[in-house]
Amino acid sequence: MQFDIDVDSNYKELFLKTREFLLTFGLIETKKDRITTYSDKNGGICHMRTMQHGIDIGFLKGARMEDQFDLLTGSGKVMRVLPLTSINKEKIEYYLNQALVINEK
Repeated sequence: MQFDIDVDSNYKELFLKTREFLLTFGLIETKKDRITTYSDKNGGICHMRTMQHGIDIGFLKGARMEDQFDLLTGSGKVMRVLPLTSINKEKIEYYLNQALVINEK
């Protein structure tokens, strides 16, 4: 399971601190074979996994989000990824709050 790989990686601490922060928003965590996902009552919000550079938070409707920090990567029609090498709660909260609002619509 990917969660087990994530908590056994070089970025275990970053993954776990970010996970803990995401869960403070009342998100539901689902551990899948290939990814750990986070959702609310309206459906999927994001997923998270460790990478070679740190962690990635993939916002499922990220293409509809504003990116004032110019941190989101990806050019697909729907998803955008926030790559992190350290936890920055202010920036994560900025993107996550948008994702929650978009998910309500």
